[in-house]
Amino acid sequence: MTTAAPTFVLALDQGTTSCRAILFTRDGAIRGLAQREFAQYYPQPGWVEHDAEEIWQTQLAVARAVLRDNAVAAGQIAAVGIANQRETTVLWDRASGAPVHRAIVWQDRRTAALCDGLREAGHAATIRQRTGLELDAYFSATKLKWLLDNIPGARARAERGELAFGTIDTWLAWRLTGGRAHIIDPSNASRTLLFDIERGTWDSDLLALFTIPPAVLPEIVDSSGPLATLDPACLGANIPLTGIAGDQQAATFGQACLQAGMAKNTYGTGCFMLMNTGPQRTASTHRLLSTIGWRRNGHTTYLLEGSVFMGGATVQWLRDQLGMIAHAAEIEALAASVPDSGGVYLVPAHTGLGAPYWDPYARGALLGLTRGSNRAHIARAVLEAIAFQSAEVLAAMARDAGGPLRELRVDGGAANNDLLLQFQADLLGVPVVRPKITETTALGTAYLAGLAVGFWQDEKEIAALWRSERRFEPGMPDDRRASLLAAWRRAVERCRNWAIDETTAP
Repeated sequence: MTTAAPTFVLALDQGTTSCRAILFTRDGAIRGLAQREFAQYYPQPGWVEHDAEEIWQTQLAVARAVLRDNAVAAGQIAAVGIANQRETTVLWDRASGAPVHRAIVWQDRRTAALCDGLREAGHAATIRQRTGLELDAYFSATKLKWLLDNIPGARARAERGELAFGTIDTWLAWRLTGGRAHIIDPSNASRTLLFDIERGTWDSDLLALFTIPPAVLPEIVDSSGPLATLDPACLGANIPLTGIAGDQQAATFGQACLQAGMAKNTYGTGCFMLMNTGPQRTASTHRLLSTIGWRRNGHTTYLLEGSVFMGGATVQWLRDQLGMIAHAAEIEALAASVPDSGGVYLVPAHTGLGAPYWDPYARGALLGLTRGSNRAHIARAVLEAIAFQSAEVLAAMARDAGGPLRELRVDGGAANNDLLLQFQADLLGVPVVRPKITETTALGTAYLAGLAVGFWQDEKEIAALWRSERRFEPGMPDDRRASLLAAWRRAVERCRNWAIDETTAP
């Protein structure tokens, strides 16, 4: 019996609301895709949790489904790559593999007061210098500290080496390898507040500051390389796991933003704008993040990043909590039924504000309503809010980079919305370019995995595969753009520092 030649790379794209598995061919095209949503838990205001076991079972199910539905044998898979929601924190029992608590999601704000205390004690500058990050509840360290402090016996067990910590990439790698690989790549490690992004190692001073026992930490490995091998019980063969990257770094790689100065924006649950700054870290003076993009063959590429917490999640809120639309795709036609928002502004600070404000106590606000305001105006305000937030991030990024951006490459679910992208181009004053393959998160980790096994030869080959599908040119007059942005900033100020400390709520 002959064995099928490896002809695909399998990307496992584990997002905030769903798990996907996508098969890619050598020309970067999609052969098959399987997707399944999983539950979101909101036990208290400002708290967001996931069931890590459900994430694993869902991710495994879609991986098996995409092979089955496309009649692809496990032997045809050259390599597997993982892209994952970042910062989300899992703590589990090494012996049983069972999580000791639900995963605390990146959106969760329960540790905002802890961050305030550390900031007041003067630690923010040191954290920013070593990690490139803001001291914020967004990142993993305070989430992990909360788990160790609030689960009975967890800290003692962690110190004895009985528990393991990881972001979602680490959790999936552990399960995919039958518990043999406890690993994390630098792109994810750099989102924990525990990692020195210049030395490329866990930082002992930060571990002590957050009271994290080193015994819980995973091994740091390259983003692309011979990382581990899948347990054949998962997909039926000993497939190499050779690519790992946080979802936004993976999308940057998938968008072929491989040269310094190139940037992309992903319109997913949140919006994440990243600019390649090359082999040297660029320190932000406008409250953006300096982070690691990927590490290949021991060489690190750095990025500047601006994070917006509520992007596509705002559309989900309009659908699920307000019931104004039945399906997310309906928002474009509804918003296009009016010429503008009628002066209505939505500030989607439902889980606080990210860059450049970093205000965990901001809360959402709907402003400018009149008796003539209707659901179409609100729908348009939702889309415009996504673009306004991204425009503020890009302005800060241009100042940090020392010059304007030439174009912005975009991806993510909401990047299929033409109305949003045209408004984004108008606000930015630069072209917005949508690629033919918008599944760039999965594509990026597929590229990282495939490069490690020779499926693709080098980054030059990958850059040549990138293709534009549509280019949105700015057409808004400068005075109109300035007026809209000024009104947006006034709206943001109305919702700043709104909430009391919700972490003390019963």
